[in-house]
Amino acid sequence: MSLDDFLYTLRNTPEEITFSLSISIIDTYYQFTPTAFQNAGLDNPAGTNNGSCKIFSFGLLHKLSEQQTLALFAQYYQDVLNTPDGDDHQNIRHFMRHRWSGIDFSTAALTLR
Repeated sequence: MSLDDFLYTLRNTPEEITFSLSISIIDTYYQFTPTAFQNAGLDNPAGTNNGSCKIFSFGLLHKLSEQQTLALFAQYYQDVLNTPDGDDHQNIRHFMRHRWSGIDFSTAALTLR
C-alpha cells in the first residue's frame, strides 16, 4: 500500500486500519531512530515503547488529528475504549486525556526514506 493510499484510508475508513499495518507503513517509508519522548508526564526512554514512538512521530509529521492518531493504534485503542478503568496501554490512555499538548520528543524519531 502506498503512503498516500494509507493516509486516504485513515481519513475515510479508519476502521480498516490495523496496528500492524500502521507499523508496516511507517517501517516501509521511514527510517526510525529510537527516541526518548514524554507523554503528559509518562517518561518513555529511547528504545522503549517503540510502537507508540513511531505512531506519535508519524502523527506529528502528517499533522494528524488526535482521533486519526488514535486510529493508528487500532485494536489497542479499542482495548482501551473497552476497559476505561484499565491500566494497560498507558501511552494511549495519556494521549486520550492530554492530546498533542502532552507529547514531547527529545529529537526526531522518523525521517523519510
